[in-house]
Parts: sequence; structure tokens; C-alpha cells
Amino acid sequence: MPDELDRRLIVATQAGLPLVSRPYDALAAKLGVDAEDVKARLRAMLESGVIRRIGAVPNHYALGYTANGMSVWDVADERIDELGEAVGKLSFVTHCYRRPRHLPDWPYNLFAMVHGKSRLEVENRCAIIRELLGAACRVDDVLYSTHILKKTGLRIQD
Repeated sequence: MPDELDRRLIVATQAGLPLVSRPYDALAAKLGVDAEDVKARLRAMLESGVIRRIGAVPNHYALGYTANGMSVWDVADERIDELGEAVGKLSFVTHCYRRPRHLPDWPYNLFAMVHGKSRLEVENRCAIIRELLGAACRVDDVLYSTHILKKTGLRIQD
């Protein structure tokens, strides 16, 4: 379990690392500890699963990826773990997860977010997924984004 310093470190980084040349030093100064301790604690929290990742989150719209499609797939239940893992490893899939079906109206149980610079690019990428899934996929669709929503993970309070 995270201790009080880990909690303060999470709060200090949950909106992102400081945009300075030495972000771990800046965090260390803010928390009153040494930069090596900050790095060690972040590494330990990554390894234990308390935090999932540390990385840049680019604005895909600003990079020209304005066609954003959540591809949805009705995949055979006995193969969804294997196939979902394969889909999730594709370089153009940013999110991939299993969700329950809501029959009869919603047969889809595998979701994969695909970004592209055009709908044609997204459709071509979905064709690659369709080929990968093969006969294990019964039906699919793509739901395109129409609005940009603010995306955030869990935020804990000070």
C-alpha cells in the first residue's frame, strides 16, 4: 500500500509531470525529498500496479488524427482473450478492451480505438483487424467521434 509520501507524489503527478528540463528534481523539491527517491518510488508503484504508466499523452487532434473510430466487434467468447490481446498489440490501436454484450441490440464484446487522419484510413485499419479476427468475428461496426471530451483518469484529493 502507498504510504503518505507515495500519496503526495501521486497527487503531485496526476495531472502530469512538471514541464521542466528536470521534472523529477522539481517534484523532489516540492515534496522535500531527493530526486532518486522520487524515481525509486515511481518505479515501485509501476511495478506493483499502483500506477499504470508514466508517459506523454499527445493530443491526437493537434497531430492531425481527426478521424477517431471506436471499432466494435462481436467475437467468439472462447477466443476473445487471445484475439483481444492480438488486436491490442497493433500499432494503430490505442485502447482495446472487452465489454459485455447487451443483446439483442448490442452484440459487441470487443472494443478497439483506432485513430486516423481520415475515415478511409480508419476503415483500412479496421480491415486489418477484421482479417486478424477472421471467422471468430461475426459482425463489426465503427463508431466515429463527433465531439472532443475531456479525458481524465481517477483524481485523488490532497
